Amino acid sequence: MKRKNERFLKRLLETPSPTGFEVPVAEVVRERASRTADEVVTDVMGSVHAVLRGKGNGPSLMLAAHMDEIGLMVTYISDDGYLSVAAVGGVDAAILPGMRVDVHTEGGTLRGVVGRKPIHLIKADERKNVTPIDQLVIDLGLPGKKVKKLVHVGDVITFGVGYERLGDNMAVSRAFDDKVGVWIALRVLERLAKAGRANGDFIAAATVQEEIGTRGAMTSAYGVNPDVAIAFDVTHATDYPGIDKTKHGAFECGGGPVIARGPNINPLVFERLVAAAKKEGIPYQIEAEPSVTGTDARAIQVARGGIPCGLVSVPLRYMHTPTEVVSLKDLEATVRLLVRFALDLEEDACFVPGIGAVSTADGPSDPESEEPGMFDETIAADGQEAPQPASDDKDKE
Repeated sequence: MKRKNERFLKRLLETPSPTGFEVPVAEVVRERASRTADEVVTDVMGSVHAVLRGKGNGPSLMLAAHMDEIGLMVTYISDDGYLSVAAVGGVDAAILPGMRVDVHTEGGTLRGVVGRKPIHLIKADERKNVTPIDQLVIDLGLPGKKVKKLVHVGDVITFGVGYERLGDNMAVSRAFDDKVGVWIALRVLERLAKAGRANGDFIAAATVQEEIGTRGAMTSAYGVNPDVAIAFDVTHATDYPGIDKTKHGAFECGGGPVIARGPNINPLVFERLVAAAKKEGIPYQIEAEPSVTGTDARAIQVARGGIPCGLVSVPLRYMHTPTEVVSLKDLEATVRLLVRFALDLEEDACFVPGIGAVSTADGPSDPESEEPGMFDETIAADGQEAPQPASDDKDKE
């Protein structure tokens, strides 16, 4: 992975964007997209649409990924300066005590900690219980009067952690769900431009407010009105202890992108995604989704008169925690998959179930589809290049 692309991933992840407060990360998305896209539009909800015009009259394709993250919101400030909070999105109260957090105020960001009584002062029966979020407080280490001047009810809070490399081609961060999808969408945009563009328009949609009900996807799908769409999100990796694969499926970090199958997914889009993976020699995993999904796909599929929609994910360990873990190999493999899918969309593509068919003809090539040694460089936690073992390989993306 080129250093500039890993730096961009790190920047996306560490830019705060709790649901409903995505403006800072939207600015980052617009800045990057404007280098390649023919048009970058932000709708009234705050979702960003980067458009790469097609070279022909093929179907338009929207790739949607949400840029909001879970977090907390200030609900009350005590006279002593302690903050009471509520969850923004699906926050697990069990992980919060003792955590460092960032409180985002009009005047800047304040570091705080989620307080908890020490174990010595907790009764034995209390130790077994999870403290509800509305009973936790955030300590800013400041006098009450100063806190009330700096912080206001409604200010949002994010986990006070960022991006780091982990082990062998793995990475850990908050907010991989789903800023990793935004990164992938913009990399697909860039790769399609290098490949000479798809037959139809390609729209990278960075949507808002997914964590409270796919709200940005609703308006993006209606406003863009693409001929076909793919929602990208993360899915639960089940390759670590304690997960029942018979209930949740077998999904491995490093095993390649996950392609969803079920009633929320257009069957022809699914077949084309599988065909694209096979054509590129990309390992892939299939996830059964017997109902609507908890992703942007649920909103896109039923927009207007219906939009043929697929769902692609990468396996993610420890979802909705400050230590979400992904395989970097899966990210680049997903980019290759989606570029191939876009390039193979012929002008007469039909997605009506039982009527449309999947073409087996070769589309134009992706000039970056073969990328050995993609992950031979590391960005350290401080944003600097980390020392690397001696190698004869040169920088490759």
